Amino acid sequence: MLIFKHIFFKPLLIKYRQYNNMIVKSAVILGCYTNGDKIKLTPNALKIDQQLNGKLSNLLSITGPIKLKKSKTFYGLSEQLPCISVVGIGVESASYNSQEMIDDAKENVRLGIGCGCCHLKDLEIASITVDPCNQAEASAEAATLAFFDFNELKTRNKDGGPKTITTPEIKLLQLEGNPKELEEWNKGIVKGDCQNIARRLMELPANILTPEQLTKEAQRLFTGLQDVKIFVRDKKWIEEHKMGSFLSVSHGSDLPPFFLEMHYNKAVDSKQKPVVLVGKGITFDSGGISLKPSANMEDMRADMGGAACVIATIFGISKLNLPVNVIGLTPICENMPSGTATHPGDVVTSMSGKTIQIDNTDAEGRLILADALTYAHQFNPEVIIDMATLTGAMIVSLGSAATGVFSTSDSHYNHLLEASKHTGDRVWRLPLFSHYAKSMKDCHLADLNNLGSHGVAGKSCTAAAFLKEFVTCENWMHLDIAGVMLCKEEIPPYLSKGMSGRPARTLVEYFMKLSKF
Repeated sequence: MLIFKHIFFKPLLIKYRQYNNMIVKSAVILGCYTNGDKIKLTPNALKIDQQLNGKLSNLLSITGPIKLKKSKTFYGLSEQLPCISVVGIGVESASYNSQEMIDDAKENVRLGIGCGCCHLKDLEIASITVDPCNQAEASAEAATLAFFDFNELKTRNKDGGPKTITTPEIKLLQLEGNPKELEEWNKGIVKGDCQNIARRLMELPANILTPEQLTKEAQRLFTGLQDVKIFVRDKKWIEEHKMGSFLSVSHGSDLPPFFLEMHYNKAVDSKQKPVVLVGKGITFDSGGISLKPSANMEDMRADMGGAACVIATIFGISKLNLPVNVIGLTPICENMPSGTATHPGDVVTSMSGKTIQIDNTDAEGRLILADALTYAHQFNPEVIIDMATLTGAMIVSLGSAATGVFSTSDSHYNHLLEASKHTGDRVWRLPLFSHYAKSMKDCHLADLNNLGSHGVAGKSCTAAAFLKEFVTCENWMHLDIAGVMLCKEEIPPYLSKGMSGRPARTLVEYFMKLSKF
């Protein structure tokens, strides 16, 4: 058997060496189900194998099953297919996993396709054709996400040569016409692009992505998308609207604050109440006078992750031309220490008229969101959804497994939950008990305290309770995305180390579901 293997692989190894010394211009990624020792190619992979006279299946029978999140790459099986990566996508019978709250059929495809893309990254490949694996949307998401790398600020490669960035053209493997599959594929590309937009914005350093530059990035992104109207509000406008809570956070920075407003109006009934998205836009959070520890403070360039996800979500619904009305609001500033910074113990007046005692200037996200939530009500919204990297306590509670959600609406939370099951980017509901609200109202100098009297207990819940004091809309959801800000712990192959851009895909899927009701 060993002699047979040696003879069989000799031509393949020679061709591998030849291809290893030259540029492989194209590649194809194919899916393979594995159940124990049994191997089964996807329908598209099987047709490719038939074109190769069974060479691929013969090789797989010798090399053995391919486990989930693993891949095997073969070179030179034909001139038309110089590089074939076969990826494990788990068992064919995979379905919704109630324990994990994920559709395993979709997630297994993301994991497999993501793995194949990662293994092909180092090759100079102009185009990659991807097997939909009976889950075209998930396959497209994985390929789009896997090839994202934030390297636009690097000038040289590791080997000292000039910088080269090769992002291959990603194509759907369609051996037979299937309009539905192509439609799902295109949705997946858009969703992947949305998450990558959020990832890029979150990665940009604070000296480059200043508050003003973030507004310009949004304007650039929406250039050509006539469905989205953008309004950039300056400090004078913020002062005129008496957003004293928001302004208090910006006092320590030399850079002025901005308030970004985005409108998308495509519902069948133009008078339909809009969904208002509110995103925290702190482009750098030092903690202010209540200075953070220096360890990992560089990650606070991504404290505008809520704003990034709002911008990316509106981009996605516009690209998909969804029949919904959406308004995005993002208060944007830095939180810095200086001679003009807010002191612990200061009292400010919010847009709502409620006074706030600021006992900790590092609890600044809730302060800028308070005024944005108040402003959101002037649009008579159907639902308000705010997103923020709000509390470190959320990292303690859920880690990076899920976005924490606080909701006054069962129906809207259920839409979001179903969306998360579809995307594999999970959410988990936490309580809005009056127990936590009492903590925020236990205040010596003002109507509310931005820290609460419970100390370290239930910090994510008390932060949500604080925000609820500025919400009168019947339907409201608060998404604390601090835990999912970074890709850490177990990182799936379709995401790389760094900022995650979560939960942009889930929000786009939420609007897709909402548009059908």
